[in-house]
Amino acid sequence: MPHASTIVTCNGPDCPNAFDIVPLQPRNGTLDAVCPVCKGHGQWNNEIDLVSFRCKRTICDHCHGAGWVETGDDPVLLPDIEMTAGGYPKWTTRFAPKGEVAAPAPDQARLILP
Repeated sequence: MPHASTIVTCNGPDCPNAFDIVPLQPRNGTLDAVCPVCKGHGQWNNEIDLVSFRCKRTICDHCHGAGWVETGDDPVLLPDIEMTAGGYPKWTTRFAPKGEVAAPAPDQARLILP
């Protein structure tokens, strides 16, 4: 059954509806400051229906969805995928230097290209 909808497309975190119904990420104690790009949300709405509030979201490339960033020289814990001995992908975490997180290489910035 069709329903009324008002779909809004957001071009980035500066759009008016970018953070509608997107909660702030809690600080887990390992990162120092709120991300300057996503303002602590870790993601924003790429597309949102203002009637039903169904949405498509984009993960922040600067903080990798954590909402918080490291301001010192401590390594940052990042989610990653590695291949097992059987040839299957497995989610894992890895420590990365702060410089690698702040400016990743373009071919390593995303796991899936948009």
